[in-house]
Amino acid sequence: MRIAREEIFGPVLCILSYKTVDEAIDIANDTVFGLHAYISSKNLVKARQVAERIEAGRVAINEFSHDLIAPFGGYKQSGIGREYGEYGLEAFVEAKAITE
Repeated sequence: MRIAREEIFGPVLCILSYKTVDEAIDIANDTVFGLHAYISSKNLVKARQVAERIEAGRVAINEFSHDLIAPFGGYKQSGIGREYGEYGLEAFVEAKAITE
């Protein structure tokens, strides 16, 4: 399904049907992008298990999260590096070892 594979920047909500949780995860991961994902569920334990299998830089469960302490950046062809948090700072640091 094309809409599930493309990176859309705009006010678009895609609702897709699936038969099993594994199928839903396959649909979510069947893309070259992986910036942000959202999970809506009453079962937070199951939602967390699904979130761990989603290939995205950030996964929000039952909310839109924008935590400036948490790193933000994509997987695959989404984003370049990380922003925010400790990982974001490390993206701007060039490490060097000097020995004598």
